[in-house]
Amino acid sequence: MPNDRPVKVQLFESAHIRSAWDEGEEKWWFSALDIVAALTDQPDYAKVRNYWKWLKNKLKLEGSEVVSATNQLKLEAPDGKQRLTDVLDTQQVFRIIQSIPSRKAEPFKLWLANVAKQRLDQLQDPELSIEQAMLDYKRLGYTDNWINQRLKSIEIRKELTDEWKKHGLQEGPQFAFLTDVIYKTWADKTAKEYKQHKGLRKENLRDNMTNKELIMSMLAELSTKEISEAVQPQTLDEHESVAKRGGGVARQARLKLEAETGKKLVSPQNAKQLRQISQDKRKK
Repeated sequence: MPNDRPVKVQLFESAHIRSAWDEGEEKWWFSALDIVAALTDQPDYAKVRNYWKWLKNKLKLEGSEVVSATNQLKLEAPDGKQRLTDVLDTQQVFRIIQSIPSRKAEPFKLWLANVAKQRLDQLQDPELSIEQAMLDYKRLGYTDNWINQRLKSIEIRKELTDEWKKHGLQEGPQFAFLTDVIYKTWADKTAKEYKQHKGLRKENLRDNMTNKELIMSMLAELSTKEISEAVQPQTLDEHESVAKRGGGVARQARLKLEAETGKKLVSPQNAKQLRQISQDKRKK
């Protein structure tokens, strides 16, 4: 099972469910550990892992095919590291639900069915994906202005990755390497360093950027894509040079703005802190 599926964190009530859409088979894969954590309402992942291990052994003894058909994907663990994790498709999750006594079983079944339906609807109408993203961000407390910037950043990022794919670059290490080059050039930090600066672990970096940070990130990636189209790089070294040039455009803009305002643009604040500041301002 290749690990080239984009991972998405979806919310069931307040529980985070890591999931990945399989384009080839047109179905979702869900983290087994996250499913167990949500159904048992258990925040301690050590206890969740033990429960899942016990449940797998129990199902094996019962002759269930669910466990034997379990796949694995590399997902970001709570400690921030990429680890192979058991994943289940929708049918397998429905079977697992039957084996876990939980007051959340029925609500979870409805949530699962709705997730599957939404994805199929979105495949027919891409605008629904945008609408769903807007609703998700609104539910998390983001402002309309920030949401608009974030959605635009997703569009620009996809244009850049499409450009990389056109040149034969591979998702994973090569994409991550070039993204780090862009970040390091314009923000003086790799993605990992940037996340540490904001006190993040498994959270999405861009979901924790300010409007100004998003704009600079977009400028860096848009510039990289435009320069790539102009010079047509062939090797990874040439792509690295293009990434530095694209990041350099945003770096110049960042330094100019900082000089004019006397304020650092790269913020140590994360989304939770920024939303709290926004709420405090509204109360005043």
